[in-house]
Amino acid sequence: MKKYSIETVVGIFVLIGLIGVAYMTVKLGKVSLFGDDYYSLYAHFGSVSGLRVGNPVEIDGIEVGRVEQMSINQEKQMAVIELKIRKGIKVYDDAGASIRTAGLIGDKFVKIDPGGGGDILRPWGTITETTSPLDLEDLISKYAFGDIKKDDNKEESE
Repeated sequence: MKKYSIETVVGIFVLIGLIGVAYMTVKLGKVSLFGDDYYSLYAHFGSVSGLRVGNPVEIDGIEVGRVEQMSINQEKQMAVIELKIRKGIKVYDDAGASIRTAGLIGDKFVKIDPGGGGDILRPWGTITETTSPLDLEDLISKYAFGDIKKDDNKEESE
């Protein structure tokens, strides 16, 4: 009889441990099981260099969502980004999106200027005003090989 009570206590502790691990996995993995508190928006970019699925989406410096998916529109030859935005955050049809770098060599994120002059974008709507990231390697190679001209006024004053 005592043998069964010890096994029962151990079983309860194992069950509690598994429930704890499952809870932490959902919370840390940002997985939603019972309801989705986000809606999707799309943005078309000429380049998404350095951007990854899971990178943050910010409005006014506050994280409001994540990059959910990236694909290519073959007809327009543009990258299509699906953004998951928290419900309650309003983005208007005159909004703009740009890909920025956090710090000097940090991760990329999508910065949204929410607009405000038009109608509110509905779920699955598209942000039309976009700015692709600046390609630093391309600029350095242009400068190194003389494709960028120096300021003529600067040379005359020297």
